Amino acid sequence: MIAATRIDESSLHYRGWRVVLACFLMAFFMFGFGLYGQGVYLAELQRAHGWPGTLVSAASTFSFLLSSVLVIFTDDLLERIGLRSLILSGLTALGASTVLLALMQTPWQLYLAYALMSVGWTGMGTVVIATVLNSWFERRRGLALSLAFNGATCGGIILVPLLLSLTGSIGFRSAMLAATLAMMVLLLPVVVTFIGWPARMSPASDGRPAAGGAAAPGQSRKALLANAAFWTMVLPIAMALLAQMGFIIHQVTFLEPLIGRSAAGLAVTIMAAMAVVGRLSLGLFVDRLDPRLACAASMMSQAAALFVLLQSTSPTVLLACCAVYGFSIGNMITFPPLIIQREIGSTAFAAAMGLGTSISGIVSAFGPGIVGVARSLTGNYTTAFALCAVLDLIAAGIVLWRPGKSAA
Repeated sequence: MIAATRIDESSLHYRGWRVVLACFLMAFFMFGFGLYGQGVYLAELQRAHGWPGTLVSAASTFSFLLSSVLVIFTDDLLERIGLRSLILSGLTALGASTVLLALMQTPWQLYLAYALMSVGWTGMGTVVIATVLNSWFERRRGLALSLAFNGATCGGIILVPLLLSLTGSIGFRSAMLAATLAMMVLLLPVVVTFIGWPARMSPASDGRPAAGGAAAPGQSRKALLANAAFWTMVLPIAMALLAQMGFIIHQVTFLEPLIGRSAAGLAVTIMAAMAVVGRLSLGLFVDRLDPRLACAASMMSQAAALFVLLQSTSPTVLLACCAVYGFSIGNMITFPPLIIQREIGSTAFAAAMGLGTSISGIVSAFGPGIVGVARSLTGNYTTAFALCAVLDLIAAGIVLWRPGKSAA
């Protein structure tokens, strides 16, 4: 725990804020290249090599599923190789992945690149970011997480348009190589300089608290699977992310016939911008809120936005619904670490984050497919998005259930 009488987390001189900056940049490049950039790769690899879209899409699915498996072992890796080595390994793997995407010639290289990207997610993704910030902050933990995870949204807002612009001027290969070089130049010195555990943690423990020992990783995960508090956090988050992924992937296809291509693109921009606003707004107050109540409110706001969206054809109303929906998008990855810290504790934090992220990642990967199947069966998005809204409401009810705290 952080002693209030000795450490002022509100001070800009507190070293934890430099760690937040490093985590922001990690999220910026990891989500920019590893999530939002995949739409660029799909288009450019089809254009350059004539590969079918199903081949590239299957590689993306493979990458997300592999990431969801590897992330389970984050706590083991932190214990074995240490925090900084894990992040540098993830950075190296991500850099190798983007270079290979630029230079590849055969389909097997595509799958290798996406496998390397999964290793990057393990070293630089949400579990590592949440774990390191959890160790640095207590009273301002929510704000620190919100600021760091805003890097993810900024990666989509800034990095993807930059890649598209560079591709148009110097070609996809040169654009990817230039962006990779920029990532290394910006991120490598920041990680080496700023990333580390707080001084109160024993160097020999690789980030484990100096007082008290953590349960063995295997025992910790087994205990988590029997912990009702863990499941009442993981299941609703997984359901909400499934609905969220389904809507995001199909948003433009739904809106374009109603308001046109340019307005549909504007809706995506508004939603992304509101995700940043939502994270920042929540970050200012979340440390004084009950995270389960705030999480349930966010889920219900998304359900309400979807219900209104389905009832209107007015461009203004549709854009407003996308803004309301976007306000809580980013916070779905902010709530789990806050709930875990309060109800499960620090000793099993990395194990709980890894296992929970794995479960929600695997479940949410099916969101776009489920929405697509529902649309194909009914001929429109009404049933599909109504299902997403219902899932949000059920998730809100589950996350409000408090089965009691249990240490893992």
